Amino acid sequence: MNKQKLYKIRMRETLVSYAFLAPALLFFVIFVVYPMISGVYTSLFNYTIRKFDFIGVDNYIRLVSDPIFKKSLINTLVIVLGSVPIVVLFALFVGLTIYEKHSAIRSFFRCVFYLPVVTGTVAVTVVWKWIYDPINGILNYLLQSAHIINEPIMWLGDKRFAIWAIIIILLTTSVGQPIILYVAALGNIDQSLTEAAEVDGANRWQVFKNIKWPGLMPTTLYIVVITTINSFQCFSLIQLLTSGGPNYSTSTIMYLVYEKAFKLGQFGYANSMGVILAVIIGIISFLQFKFLGNDVEY
Repeated sequence: MNKQKLYKIRMRETLVSYAFLAPALLFFVIFVVYPMISGVYTSLFNYTIRKFDFIGVDNYIRLVSDPIFKKSLINTLVIVLGSVPIVVLFALFVGLTIYEKHSAIRSFFRCVFYLPVVTGTVAVTVVWKWIYDPINGILNYLLQSAHIINEPIMWLGDKRFAIWAIIIILLTTSVGQPIILYVAALGNIDQSLTEAAEVDGANRWQVFKNIKWPGLMPTTLYIVVITTINSFQCFSLIQLLTSGGPNYSTSTIMYLVYEKAFKLGQFGYANSMGVILAVIIGIISFLQFKFLGNDVEY
């Protein structure tokens, strides 16, 4: 086969490949790349329903002195720091525990923990709203019956408890996928290494530390990064349960972006918040890859 004919075959294969990729690439450009560029661009404008005036970095300067944005940023960080470590550790514990059980028991627990993930957000919210109800809620009833509290607590209406109530709900909807991933990752670890270590007298902690944990590191890195991003983007629970209240005690950056853009019509200012959130997520994700990805093979 001469070089010209071989070149034509390769060119044809390349064109066919790009033809198959074109729909996905077009979708990505229209619905991901363009909105990102547009968001950064419009954040430099006083963009409202009536105005579109260039103001440079004034929106970003305004963020620095905005107490509501600072409060929302702190709330977002509290949600991330309060949920991500618990989700990872709990999912790892459950994964290690149920992996050693019978396949039927393992499937049952995977189903139980994954159920909130596939259940609609509105349905989950309705259930938790009833649990937290200050008058008819089961949580107050149980705590009063156990004489832990003397009077009903407004879990979603008291700024002392509201953010923690949101975090608890977020935990229940976040652990399902990590548990599934950890169980799958444990199945990929060479069992002969574990058996050999046990024969040599290694205890459970030594087996986990030296054999299982290195094999789980790629999965752990993925879970940490994805859970962190999802926690930073917490919106639906806030919007459905508290609308950022009371007094912005549960407001997150994502909810504030929604409020400024779609309630107040301050699109440029909202986009500047979105840009800052994206930068924060990017920096934290980079640090996570930096410190957790050293021993991970891609």
